[in-house]
Amino acid sequence: MIGGLYWQGLIIGIFTFLIIGLFHPIVIKCEYYFGTRCWWIFLVIGIGAAAASLFIPHEVISPLLGVTAFSSFWTIKELFEQEERVRKGWFPKNPKRKYKF
Repeated sequence: MIGGLYWQGLIIGIFTFLIIGLFHPIVIKCEYYFGTRCWWIFLVIGIGAAAASLFIPHEVISPLLGVTAFSSFWTIKELFEQEERVRKGWFPKNPKRKYKF
């Protein structure tokens, strides 16, 4: 509590917005350079962040780790959907990569 106000909810909201906003361009760049084969990295990040959120007793950091974990899990789904968007021509193909379609 700072100055009689509880800032935790606002801080968590702001950082949740930033975390989700950060993952959007990461999906696009990862699919462009690596395709969907890097999905397992997000699985590892998600599992690690989820596990860490269980053991960190801080009232702001623990929820933010949970948000990071589930944003990582969602990124796995988005990688495969991004590949489909590239296939449809909605996003550019990487000319240096070989595509399966």
